[in-house]
Amino acid sequence: MLTLYFKPTCPFCQRVLGEAEDLGVKFDLKDISADPALANELIERGGKRMVPYLVDSDRNVGMYESGDIVTYLQEHYKDGTSSDDFNGVKVHKSEEACDTCQ
Repeated sequence: MLTLYFKPTCPFCQRVLGEAEDLGVKFDLKDISADPALANELIERGGKRMVPYLVDSDRNVGMYESGDIVTYLQEHYKDGTSSDDFNGVKVHKSEEACDTCQ
């Protein structure tokens, strides 16, 4: 199972979400800006309060850095894990954020 700790307004998180959408990968999304307990959970897991943070429990992998996460997804999840939605989270495929995300 893939879990992504993120903030909806983070451009690095948007990069990961956009790539995941292209690959058809679904995450269990954990918005640390909406729940302080999730932020603490992230710190316990990864050691810092930085997003995005990917957890792949099937492979016992945890990682920061959007570029590393994108590469990891491309290498291990080319065929996706099936899904076409991100639990209502807006995904930007360009460098520009929409008005509601700014």
